Amino acid sequence: MSSLALENPERVVLLDDTLARQIAQAAGLEVWGTLRVILEAKARGLTESVKPVVKRLAEAGMWISDDIQRRVFALAGEK
Repeated sequence: MSSLALENPERVVLLDDTLARQIAQAAGLEVWGTLRVILEAKARGLTESVKPVVKRLAEAGMWISDDIQRRVFALAGEK
């Protein structure tokens, strides 16, 4: 976590690493992960579907368990 994040606590910090997320949250920062950003993009009409984006991330090497994928698809209203 950078000092820039601590200097701007009103901003959202984008982190996927579990330990980094825990440290940032303990410091009182709002933390989003990549999957949250994708869900927000769909909610704001910036993408029609999260499924192909999540699949591409997984194919590129981002570890996303089947359970997490199902939960993200459910939150996005996709099956």
